[in-house]
Amino acid sequence: MEIMIAIILGIVEGLTEFLPVSSTGHLILTGYWLDFTGERAKTFEIVIQLGSILAVVVMYRKRFVALVSPNKASGLTLSHLILGMIPAVIAGFLLHGFIKSYLFSPYTVVVGLVVGGVLMILADFKKRTPVTSTLDELTLKQAFSIGLFQCLALWPGFSRSGATISGGVLLGTNHKTAAEFSFILAVPMMVAASGYDLLKSYQFLSLADLPVFATGFLAAFFVALFAIVTFIKFIERVRLIPFAIYRFMLALFVWMVLF
Repeated sequence: MEIMIAIILGIVEGLTEFLPVSSTGHLILTGYWLDFTGERAKTFEIVIQLGSILAVVVMYRKRFVALVSPNKASGLTLSHLILGMIPAVIAGFLLHGFIKSYLFSPYTVVVGLVVGGVLMILADFKKRTPVTSTLDELTLKQAFSIGLFQCLALWPGFSRSGATISGGVLLGTNHKTAAEFSFILAVPMMVAASGYDLLKSYQFLSLADLPVFATGFLAAFFVALFAIVTFIKFIERVRLIPFAIYRFMLALFVWMVLF
């Protein structure tokens, strides 16, 4: 039964991690319905998130190799990633205990889904021609400002990709560039966050958990590979509003069922 739960949660994680619908919110809600909660479940969620991150590294491996090149002086650089990380790293470190203790609940997820959806609609209705059409045109100021938007994702249900993509569009990038920067920025952010969480949660792991955790990790990895490719093609055509509508419908459904 736990293997099936691992597969289901791995699929949910892989599908939602890079879509602007909140993977954390979906995992909280799915775990609640599957009765898979508690510290062990939270540690499991950290592990499968790393599966999704590995999918980004595989998909954008050439870009990551270029980022660490000693001769990299123009285009997207490590400076962009560092500036994009700073706001959320500081906010996450200061608020980590509060977030874990008080914000991981179905109610807070509903709030995050609705407010994040409103931000996405505002971004899509913004009347301004994008001035940044590729990752290599992204400025350091834009990278840091997108990092400020990323802080909104510390609220479960808001969505890290939803916050950063909306922020990028509001700051003058096209949807594809905002999405790709969101994916790449997710790697150092989530490795740092997941590593910190694992250090605090490793006592909840045992060798007996390995099959369940490995199953969830692999499910998240392979599903995320598919989701990344599909989402990039999709967002260029339909943008963010369909995802905002989905968030509103999900929030209404959860509210009706749980409250």
